[in-house]
Amino acid sequence: MARIKLTSGDRVLFPDDGVTKGDLFSYYDRIADTIVPHLRDRPFTLKRYPHGIDGEVYFQKQIPKGAPDWLPTREFTTHPRGGGARQVDFALVDSRDALLWMVQMNCVDMNVWYSRVDKPQRPDYVVFDLDPPDEPDGFELAIEVAQLIGGLLDELELPGYVKTSGADGIHVLAPIQRRAGFADTYAFAETASRLLEARHPGLVTTEWLKKKRSGVLVDHRQNGAGKTIASVYSVRPKPGAPVSTPLHWDELTKDLRPRDFPMDVVLERVQRLGDLFAPVLEDPRPLGAAARKLARLVA
Repeated sequence: MARIKLTSGDRVLFPDDGVTKGDLFSYYDRIADTIVPHLRDRPFTLKRYPHGIDGEVYFQKQIPKGAPDWLPTREFTTHPRGGGARQVDFALVDSRDALLWMVQMNCVDMNVWYSRVDKPQRPDYVVFDLDPPDEPDGFELAIEVAQLIGGLLDELELPGYVKTSGADGIHVLAPIQRRAGFADTYAFAETASRLLEARHPGLVTTEWLKKKRSGVLVDHRQNGAGKTIASVYSVRPKPGAPVSTPLHWDELTKDLRPRDFPMDVVLERVQRLGDLFAPVLEDPRPLGAAARKLARLVA
């Protein structure tokens, strides 16, 4: 397979930090062995920033014209918000070269489905997406709520794994065996989130409308077919070029901030700690038993 030729490597994508397309290319080249297993066999949505993170972003599900013929694709039916159905050829980022081609296409973060192409209706994990309030201590509150989610998952004997979103929030993933459908993961995440909301009113909320919201949103709505999540080890389009970084639970302390994890820090962590999110791929658990325990807690 031909190596990817980088063009416009000196293009500045992060204007406040001077981070270039070439810097991203170098980071993803070095992190490829660690991130590609988390992307492999998952339909990929391109988010393209040709004019940098402050410019217009282009979303593309359909693989762009001119894509290399070695880049694997799979066709799926999508349902646009305007109604109807559309057949889309999704790219699959199954290799280092496919990953670097996405950087060449000005992708900053790598966004994939929760499920894989062989069982597209069977997600690999339940996602708890934490959106902190716009307050000075908002991220500290999100850390507190993430710990509550971890505690609840412990009660349910369903291990959870935590990462910074790299943007302003926190993601907790609970890997599951591929027997449950998206309706099951949605219902589980909603029930768990509403239980925490009842236990911790004012701190945890499931309220979608910001003007009605008090506390940290635990967004169960992110569990749906065709939804995407910025993969672990993705650079995010935020000042400082922070990376969505997996953490040990005991690292999730109140002084932690997403900007603590730029590209060089994450590369060093992987070299020292390995892939803290490897169990998300390697150690799925049955959702049914956890869902039954959750139902008993709610009752």
